[in-house]
Amino acid sequence: MEIPDHLSMGERIRLLRESRGMTRAVLAQLCGRGHDWLKRIEYGDRELTSHTLIMRLAAALQVSDISVITGEGTNAPQATAPTGRLPHPGMPAIWEAIMQRPFLASSTEAPPDPAILQGRVDQSWRLWHTSERNRTEVGALLPNLIKDGETAVRALDGAERRTALVALSDTYRLTGQATAYIAPAELAWVVADRALTTAQEADDPGAIAAAAWNMGNILRETAYPEEALRVVTEASALIRPHLDDGPDDWRGIYGALQLHAAVTHAREGAEGAAWLAWQKGNEVAKSLPASYVHPSTVFGRANVDFHEVSVATDLRASSKAIDLASDIDPLTMPSRERQARLWVEVARGHLQRGEHTAALHVMKLAYDIGAETVRYTPSARTAAADLWRNAPRAMRSEAGGLAEKVGVTAVG
Repeated sequence: MEIPDHLSMGERIRLLRESRGMTRAVLAQLCGRGHDWLKRIEYGDRELTSHTLIMRLAAALQVSDISVITGEGTNAPQATAPTGRLPHPGMPAIWEAIMQRPFLASSTEAPPDPAILQGRVDQSWRLWHTSERNRTEVGALLPNLIKDGETAVRALDGAERRTALVALSDTYRLTGQATAYIAPAELAWVVADRALTTAQEADDPGAIAAAAWNMGNILRETAYPEEALRVVTEASALIRPHLDDGPDDWRGIYGALQLHAAVTHAREGAEGAAWLAWQKGNEVAKSLPASYVHPSTVFGRANVDFHEVSVATDLRASSKAIDLASDIDPLTMPSRERQARLWVEVARGHLQRGEHTAALHVMKLAYDIGAETVRYTPSARTAAADLWRNAPRAMRSEAGGLAEKVGVTAVG
């Protein structure tokens, strides 16, 4: 967007924030600060000189060049901000499959068997959680999965069509995960809406709840936390009556909804609500077999423990987060993607305490476990940028190497 040259830094931040429909409280929380801090910045009552905080603002506002925030001709160091939206070679084919959606069933093409289609989707979800290059490998499968799913729901009817609808909903949920932070916001909305719409058309409570979990992720990451909480609350109410006589996976997705609410509350600074929601998820995990893992959300005992670290980190209770993480065996989590995200959360906790050496160590662990998870996640890229700027001189080269791998560049 065009920003008048005469605007101050605070005025620029306010204009960018309002243009994205983001509240002051949400933007401040994403920067690890309070509402009053940002208000004083925006109204010029406080000077913003911290490069780290400018980078965090740029990342939260999805601004790739921080001169948009600082203004030309200032003394602030210039850099490319780690916005989290990097180009990915798999996106064009995925975009084409989504946008060229057929309206009519093909008269010559036999529809895929819906059970086989669901098996392919389930295998793709397993690949998402086990591959170091999950975005690339899953992204290569998605175009055909989307096309085959759309073909099936237009050609089949009755029970077969409902099975195909669930498979297509699961496909769009996976698409949302695989394209997070690399797809334009409008595509994320399309994917989330299709996942929920197809699940509702299938009239499957478990699929609806899973699609709502996915929609909640999109809402939260696009700065609509209240709407995210509304969606997961309504989905919880929908599936709750079915928990006693439904399959374990329905309880698993119910638990995942509680953990989603916990993180959303934590990012808003609502400590009591965050821990209450986490405890609800914890109780669900206790009601399931100890070895249980939900196939797509990986809800289970390990994920509840991982989320406890995330909630503490988002509440800036860094000492608690690090203590909790020290009691976790990451190998109990059958998802490389989730293991990598745990180490990113631990790194964030160390950075909150100014422990750059420890943060660099665990960020390298995260990268070794899930390179693409780190490279394409904004919180991880922001942590890598912070390390590049603030690591001790003796570790500057090592921190720079990590930043280069993650795709964070900075000069000045």
